[in-house]
Amino acid sequence: MRCLILALAATALPITVQAKTLSLQVTGEALATEGFTAPELTRDGWTISFGRVQASFADVTAWRTDPPFAADGPGIDGAALPFDGTFTVNLAEAGEDGRIDLATLPAEAGHYNALSWGLVPATDGPDAGYSLVLQGMATKDGQEVAFTLRSADRIAYACGEFVGDTRKGFVTDAAPGQVEITLHLDHIFGRADLPADDAMNQTALGFDQFASGGTHDISLQGIHLGHVGEGHCHDTTL
Repeated sequence: MRCLILALAATALPITVQAKTLSLQVTGEALATEGFTAPELTRDGWTISFGRVQASFADVTAWRTDPPFAADGPGIDGAALPFDGTFTVNLAEAGEDGRIDLATLPAEAGHYNALSWGLVPATDGPDAGYSLVLQGMATKDGQEVAFTLRSADRIAYACGEFVGDTRKGFVTDAAPGQVEITLHLDHIFGRADLPADDAMNQTALGFDQFASGGTHDISLQGIHLGHVGEGHCHDTTL
Protein backbone atom coordinates (compact mmCIF):
# COMPACT_ATOMS: atom_id res chain seq x y z
CA MET A 1 0.00 0.00 0.00
CA ARG A 2 2.84 2.40 0.87
CA CYS A 3 4.38 1.81 -2.57
CA LEU A 4 1.03 2.49 -4.22
CA ILE A 5 0.66 5.79 -2.33
CA LEU A 6 4.15 6.85 -3.36
CA ALA A 7 3.41 5.99 -6.99
CA LEU A 8 0.18 8.03 -6.94
CA ALA A 9 2.01 10.97 -5.36
CA ALA A 10 4.66 10.86 -8.06
CA THR A 11 2.05 11.08 -10.82
CA ALA A 12 0.61 14.20 -9.19
CA LEU A 13 3.88 16.15 -9.35
CA PRO A 14 3.85 19.11 -11.77
CA ILE A 15 5.24 18.35 -15.24
CA THR A 16 7.86 20.76 -16.57
CA VAL A 17 7.10 21.78 -20.16
CA GLN A 18 9.11 23.89 -22.56
CA ALA A 19 8.61 27.60 -21.92
CA LYS A 20 6.53 29.48 -24.46
CA THR A 21 8.90 31.61 -26.57
CA LEU A 22 9.02 33.43 -29.89
CA SER A 23 12.28 33.75 -31.85
CA LEU A 24 13.13 36.47 -34.35
CA GLN A 25 15.11 35.41 -37.41
CA VAL A 26 16.37 37.24 -40.49
CA THR A 27 17.48 36.01 -43.90
CA GLY A 28 18.61 37.28 -47.27
CA GLU A 29 17.95 33.78 -48.63
CA ALA A 30 20.32 32.04 -51.07
CA LEU A 31 21.00 35.26 -53.00
CA ALA A 32 22.78 36.65 -49.92
CA THR A 33 24.81 33.54 -49.08
CA GLU A 34 25.40 32.10 -52.58
CA GLY A 35 25.01 35.20 -54.73
CA PHE A 36 23.54 35.72 -58.17
CA THR A 37 24.59 32.74 -60.29
CA ALA A 38 23.25 31.34 -63.56
CA PRO A 39 20.44 31.19 -64.36
CA GLU A 40 19.62 33.70 -61.59
CA LEU A 41 21.95 36.46 -62.79
CA THR A 42 21.11 40.13 -62.31
CA ARG A 43 18.61 41.49 -64.79
CA ASP A 44 21.50 42.80 -66.93
CA GLY A 45 23.51 39.57 -66.83
CA TRP A 46 26.02 39.97 -63.99
CA THR A 47 27.21 37.24 -61.63
CA ILE A 48 27.55 38.56 -58.07
CA SER A 49 29.11 37.11 -54.93
CA PHE A 50 28.78 38.92 -51.61
CA GLY A 51 31.25 39.23 -48.77
CA ARG A 52 28.81 41.41 -46.87
CA VAL A 53 25.08 41.95 -46.92
CA GLN A 54 24.93 44.06 -43.81
CA ALA A 55 21.57 45.32 -42.59
CA SER A 56 20.40 47.07 -39.41
CA PHE A 57 16.95 46.55 -37.90
CA ALA A 58 15.11 48.29 -35.06
CA ASP A 59 11.58 48.69 -33.67
CA VAL A 60 10.85 45.04 -34.43
CA THR A 61 7.43 43.94 -33.17
CA ALA A 62 5.52 40.68 -33.60
CA TRP A 63 1.73 40.93 -33.54
CA ARG A 64 -1.29 38.73 -32.96
CA THR A 65 -4.05 40.22 -35.08
CA ASP A 66 -7.70 39.30 -35.62
CA PRO A 67 -8.68 39.70 -38.40
CA PRO A 68 -5.32 39.01 -40.11
CA PHE A 69 -3.37 42.08 -41.20
CA ALA A 70 -3.47 42.50 -44.98
CA ALA A 71 -0.23 44.53 -45.31
CA ASP A 72 -2.24 47.28 -47.00
CA GLY A 73 -1.12 50.16 -44.78
CA PRO A 74 1.41 51.22 -42.16
CA GLY A 75 -0.69 50.54 -39.04
CA ILE A 76 -1.17 47.16 -37.33
CA ASP A 77 -3.79 46.61 -34.61
CA GLY A 78 -3.46 43.72 -32.21
CA ALA A 79 -1.48 42.31 -29.30
CA ALA A 80 2.13 43.47 -29.63
CA LEU A 81 5.35 41.74 -28.60
CA PRO A 82 8.30 44.14 -29.11
CA PHE A 83 11.88 42.99 -29.62
CA ASP A 84 13.85 45.83 -28.06
CA GLY A 85 17.12 47.10 -29.44
CA THR A 86 18.89 47.42 -32.77
CA PHE A 87 20.26 44.42 -34.65
CA THR A 88 23.08 44.75 -37.20
CA VAL A 89 23.98 41.54 -39.03
CA ASN A 90 25.81 40.28 -42.10
CA LEU A 91 23.32 38.08 -43.96
CA ALA A 92 26.07 36.66 -46.17
CA GLU A 93 27.35 34.80 -43.10
CA ALA A 94 24.10 32.95 -42.34
CA GLY A 95 24.21 29.25 -41.53
CA GLU A 96 23.08 26.28 -43.57
CA ASP A 97 19.41 27.24 -43.51
CA GLY A 98 20.25 30.81 -44.54
CA ARG A 99 18.84 32.36 -41.37
CA ILE A 100 20.36 34.29 -38.47
CA ASP A 101 18.77 34.22 -35.00
CA LEU A 102 18.45 37.72 -33.58
CA ALA A 103 16.51 37.32 -30.32
CA THR A 104 14.14 35.08 -28.36
CA LEU A 105 11.44 36.33 -25.97
CA PRO A 106 8.88 34.75 -23.63
CA ALA A 107 5.56 34.87 -25.47
CA GLU A 108 1.91 34.16 -24.83
CA ALA A 109 0.46 31.25 -26.74
CA GLY A 110 -1.12 32.15 -30.05
CA HIS A 111 -0.43 32.89 -33.68
CA TYR A 112 1.91 35.82 -34.32
CA ASN A 113 0.62 36.56 -37.79
CA ALA A 114 2.05 40.04 -38.43
CA LEU A 115 5.47 41.64 -38.09
CA SER A 116 6.70 45.23 -38.22
CA TRP A 117 10.23 46.61 -38.21
CA GLY A 118 12.43 49.44 -39.37
CA LEU A 119 15.45 49.19 -41.66
CA VAL A 120 17.55 51.87 -39.98
CA PRO A 121 21.05 53.37 -40.28
CA ALA A 122 23.67 51.77 -38.04
CA THR A 123 24.75 54.04 -35.19
CA ASP A 124 28.35 52.89 -34.79
CA GLY A 125 31.12 51.02 -36.55
CA PRO A 126 32.67 51.70 -39.97
CA ASP A 127 29.23 51.73 -41.63
CA ALA A 128 27.55 54.13 -39.19
CA GLY A 129 24.88 56.10 -41.00
CA TYR A 130 24.00 53.30 -43.44
CA SER A 131 21.11 50.87 -43.09
CA LEU A 132 22.19 48.49 -45.87
CA VAL A 133 25.70 47.76 -47.17
CA LEU A 134 26.29 45.34 -50.06
CA GLN A 135 29.93 44.51 -50.71
CA GLY A 136 31.28 41.94 -53.14
CA MET A 137 32.51 41.03 -56.61
CA ALA A 138 30.59 41.16 -59.88
CA THR A 139 31.65 39.54 -63.16
CA LYS A 140 30.39 39.71 -66.72
CA ASP A 141 32.06 38.94 -70.07
CA GLY A 142 35.50 38.63 -68.46
CA GLN A 143 35.15 41.89 -66.51
CA GLU A 144 35.54 41.63 -62.72
CA VAL A 145 34.36 44.48 -60.51
CA ALA A 146 34.82 44.99 -56.75
CA PHE A 147 31.96 47.08 -55.40
CA THR A 148 30.32 48.51 -52.31
CA LEU A 149 26.72 49.70 -52.50
CA ARG A 150 25.27 51.45 -49.48
CA SER A 151 21.95 53.00 -48.54
CA ALA A 152 21.23 55.48 -45.75
CA ASP A 153 17.46 55.09 -46.18
CA ARG A 154 15.24 54.56 -43.15
CA ILE A 155 12.22 52.43 -44.07
CA ALA A 156 9.34 51.14 -41.94
CA TYR A 157 7.82 47.81 -42.89
CA ALA A 158 4.40 46.48 -41.82
CA CYS A 159 3.93 42.87 -42.86
CA GLY A 160 1.25 40.21 -42.69
CA GLU A 161 1.69 36.50 -42.09
CA PHE A 162 4.83 34.66 -43.19
CA VAL A 163 4.31 32.84 -46.51
CA GLY A 164 6.48 29.81 -47.27
CA ASP A 165 6.61 26.03 -47.36
CA THR A 166 5.39 25.92 -43.75
CA ARG A 167 3.45 28.46 -41.73
CA LYS A 168 5.28 30.27 -38.92
CA GLY A 169 4.52 32.28 -35.82
CA PHE A 170 2.66 29.66 -33.76
CA VAL A 171 3.52 29.58 -30.04
CA THR A 172 2.06 26.77 -27.91
CA ASP A 173 2.58 25.41 -24.40
CA ALA A 174 4.77 22.68 -25.86
CA ALA A 175 6.61 24.36 -28.75
CA PRO A 176 8.23 27.72 -29.49
CA GLY A 177 7.45 29.81 -32.56
CA GLN A 178 9.49 31.80 -35.05
CA VAL A 179 8.93 34.98 -37.04
CA GLU A 180 11.16 36.02 -39.93
CA ILE A 181 12.38 39.18 -41.62
CA THR A 182 13.22 38.40 -45.26
CA LEU A 183 15.18 40.68 -47.59
CA HIS A 184 14.73 39.97 -51.31
CA LEU A 185 17.93 41.12 -53.00
CA ASP A 186 16.52 40.45 -56.45
CA HIS A 187 14.31 43.49 -55.94
CA ILE A 188 17.55 45.52 -56.00
CA PHE A 189 19.34 43.76 -58.86
CA GLY A 190 16.52 42.10 -60.80
CA ARG A 191 16.67 38.63 -62.30
CA ALA A 192 17.80 37.61 -65.78
CA ASP A 193 15.69 34.43 -65.62
CA LEU A 194 12.52 36.54 -65.45
CA PRO A 195 11.01 38.54 -68.35
CA ALA A 196 12.42 42.03 -68.86
CA ASP A 197 8.92 43.46 -68.41
CA ASP A 198 8.40 41.67 -65.08
CA ALA A 199 7.27 44.20 -62.47
CA MET A 200 10.32 43.51 -60.29
CA ASN A 201 12.74 43.99 -63.20
CA GLN A 202 11.06 47.25 -64.08
CA THR A 203 11.93 48.80 -60.70
CA ALA A 204 15.21 46.97 -59.96
CA LEU A 205 18.49 48.85 -60.31
CA GLY A 206 20.44 46.05 -62.00
CA PHE A 207 24.23 46.30 -61.91
CA ASP A 208 25.32 47.98 -65.17
CA GLN A 209 25.26 51.42 -63.57
CA PHE A 210 27.81 50.27 -60.96
CA ALA A 211 30.20 48.60 -63.43
CA SER A 212 32.90 51.22 -62.71
CA GLY A 213 33.37 49.55 -59.32
CA GLY A 214 34.14 51.26 -56.04
CA THR A 215 31.56 52.70 -53.65
CA HIS A 216 28.11 53.93 -54.70
CA ASP A 217 25.25 55.32 -52.64
CA ILE A 218 21.85 53.93 -53.62
CA SER A 219 18.23 54.67 -52.80
CA LEU A 220 15.78 51.94 -51.85
CA GLN A 221 12.71 54.06 -52.54
CA GLY A 222 10.30 52.18 -54.76
CA ILE A 223 12.19 48.91 -54.21
CA HIS A 224 10.15 46.45 -52.15
CA LEU A 225 13.08 44.88 -50.33
CA GLY A 226 11.39 43.68 -47.13
CA HIS A 227 9.17 40.59 -46.97
CA VAL A 228 8.13 37.81 -44.59
CA GLY A 229 9.13 34.80 -46.67
CA GLU A 230 7.11 35.44 -49.82
CA GLY A 231 4.56 37.40 -47.81
CA HIS A 232 4.20 41.07 -48.64
CA CYS A 233 4.88 44.15 -46.55
CA HIS A 234 3.71 47.75 -46.73
CA ASP A 235 6.80 49.98 -46.74
CA THR A 236 7.10 53.64 -45.83
CA THR A 237 10.28 55.67 -46.38
CA LEU A 238 10.83 57.82 -43.29
